[in-house]
Amino acid sequence: MSFKSWIGRNYLKMRGFTFVGQFPEGVKKSIIIDAPHTCIEDFFIGRCFFWMEGRSVKFLVKKEFFKNGFMRWGLTKMGGIPVDRSKGNNMVVKTAAVFRQYDELHIVITPEGTRKRVEKWKRGFYYIAELAQVPVVLGFIDFKTRRCGYGPSFIPSGDFDKDWPMIENFYRGMRGKTPGRFNLE
Repeated sequence: MSFKSWIGRNYLKMRGFTFVGQFPEGVKKSIIIDAPHTCIEDFFIGRCFFWMEGRSVKFLVKKEFFKNGFMRWGLTKMGGIPVDRSKGNNMVVKTAAVFRQYDELHIVITPEGTRKRVEKWKRGFYYIAELAQVPVVLGFIDFKTRRCGYGPSFIPSGDFDKDWPMIENFYRGMRGKTPGRFNLE
């Protein structure tokens, strides 16, 4: 067991979380949803979860967090990819293009886009997966059941409204650490 795996396993155990589900076999590239996302602790639980299972992942972080040298170094070392969240920057196209640079790549995205309550999930995760032709894996951290792990995965059909009910049904009933911030409506 690697040191990172040991840290991940023990942190999750200390926080009372158990791991459930299994990553789809043979999948070398994917978008992994991380929801509910209601507090900064989600990041640490998610990071430890991936360390525990030995999965190398990258994640999108707003570029403002990369201004400080130490923070930039730490986020980059952990797999952070800085993104410009302003309109008109082609983030979906740029992120989908990153998949061509790797033989194996898993990018974790929080579709809520923030830890605050949102009325609608951002759809970028879906369009990135569709454009890159990779599956979406439904990952989760549920504070109600103290479980984290993987649910189903799917290849985007190209019709978000058709695929959304499956995503919504999977996450329905889950709770973030700050419950009032998680919204599926």
